[in-house]
Amino acid sequence: MHRIASLTRQFDVIVESSALTINDDEHDPEGATVAFERAQVSALLADAKKHLVTVDRAVERFLDGGYGRCTRCGQAIAPERLAALPAVEICIGCTSPVQR
Repeated sequence: MHRIASLTRQFDVIVESSALTINDDEHDPEGATVAFERAQVSALLADAKKHLVTVDRAVERFLDGGYGRCTRCGQAIAPERLAALPAVEICIGCTSPVQR
């Protein structure tokens, strides 16, 4: 949550500062930089929100007793996989292009 709030504030500052500059990005040497920063922060914010949704779903599975089970095949997810990716929803077999 803190990361999302921080990125949102950062995005708002970039948008606000770009509004105070000249609106002609084509002739403004800073325009490309501001546009890049805005796009970068926007992408980071989208990733953070997506990660939060993934974690929320993992918490729901934990509360429902389904945590650690593949949402596709229902088999147990390997403990090593859960240790590396605690919010993972599918087992390694279901991630393979050719399922066993």
